Amino acid sequence: MMTVKLQIIVGICLFLALTVIVYMIKKRSLDLKYALSWLLALVFVLVLDLFPVLLTKLSAALGVWAPVNMIFFLGFCFSLLIIFTLTVMLSRMAERVRKLAQAVAMNEEKLDRMGRELKKLQEEKE
Repeated sequence: MMTVKLQIIVGICLFLALTVIVYMIKKRSLDLKYALSWLLALVFVLVLDLFPVLLTKLSAALGVWAPVNMIFFLGFCFSLLIIFTLTVMLSRMAERVRKLAQAVAMNEEKLDRMGRELKKLQEEKE
């Protein structure tokens, strides 16, 4: 069981983290769609910090022996969710980069062809 002093310290740290994330979103250094999972996780942990009995009940309901093990399990699940989300985003970005590289190559080829045609027309005029 957490002491009140520890609950206050954890609550302050969570509030500061929440403030930093909201500030980063406001300054557009972090997209909302990427920060949403962090915001939800912070709110969830804040609720558990404010009502530690919920963690005890949740761990008992899921058959986890100790509430602290439940925290580690939830952290592991959250980490997997973040890793999966980042992998999906990375795959999408790789596809976009591939398409952009192909478009650039096609435009360069078009410019080269137009340059050759222009040079050919200029040679015919002379």
